[in-house]
Amino acid sequence: MPDRILSNDDLARMVDTSHEWIVERTGIVERRIAGPDQATSDLAIPAAHRALADARLAPEAIDLVICATVTPDHPFPAVASLVQHAIGARHAAAFDLAAGCSGFIYGLAVGAQFIASGLYRHVLVVGAETLSRIVDWTDRATCVLFGDGAGAAVLSPAAPGHGFLAFDLGSDGSGASLLYVEAGGSRHPASHETVERRAHTIRMNGREVYKWAVNIVADSTLAALRRAELSVEQVDCFIAHQANLRIIEGAARRLGIPPERIVVNLERYGNTSAASIPLALEDARRCGRLAPGAVVVMVGFGAGLSWAATVMRWGDPAPTT
Repeated sequence: MPDRILSNDDLARMVDTSHEWIVERTGIVERRIAGPDQATSDLAIPAAHRALADARLAPEAIDLVICATVTPDHPFPAVASLVQHAIGARHAAAFDLAAGCSGFIYGLAVGAQFIASGLYRHVLVVGAETLSRIVDWTDRATCVLFGDGAGAAVLSPAAPGHGFLAFDLGSDGSGASLLYVEAGGSRHPASHETVERRAHTIRMNGREVYKWAVNIVADSTLAALRRAELSVEQVDCFIAHQANLRIIEGAARRLGIPPERIVVNLERYGNTSAASIPLALEDARRCGRLAPGAVVVMVGFGAGLSWAATVMRWGDPAPTT
């Protein structure tokens, strides 16, 4: 996480808002903001180093680096290539994946398939964002939501009965205009006009995204659980994309998941898009909520509109042969 903390009171001095208004509608108290000299790769690289150390793997053992992000350092090269070089993963392929706030789960699904096919053994998946770079700081409907950060995980072959048990991925492009950045691509290349009207910043129809999100979190979770042949009652740890506390609580009520099984840390970090789920997963682990054999559900949702859920049984990797 970046060092700088931007509190709700800080925002109240920038736009017409208040701490109470933000907390009531989102649950967010503060968020981290990258420094002027920090790009997305500057957050992704230390997260990758920590994941490698935790996995007790040398960088040379990594076969593939996937970085989920919508805020790359440059249009190209990929952030994943910068991470691959910086950590010394000299044998690894690398590419970025853009699926918005669903990106980390999409990255897990892609990485898992490379391992399941036998093509690769160790895949590094990173979710990293500097959303502060694409926020309109005059728009109180969006600027209060987003923060910067990065999280990473190493995927390796799992012991029998552990690891990923099922995925559910989806997209509905008819809702693309509900959450988007208009300019900077081939449709509306950067120009004086696009910069002047702030067309390079996040635009969101919050009301419609909220209604969609509560339903899709529950629906995608249930679809993944059916594929894993598990019930909601068997879920030990539920980690949803940390976008809005009301969305998480609404989806949990619909699913019947009790509060003590839900992981929430958005009050400290805000919405960090593709970084939010790995950050919450790490918080859950530090708090001792990921006991061996625990059934963990992770579900993301966001721009696209896209969604992704996975069910996994927590445990140690398979012995190296």
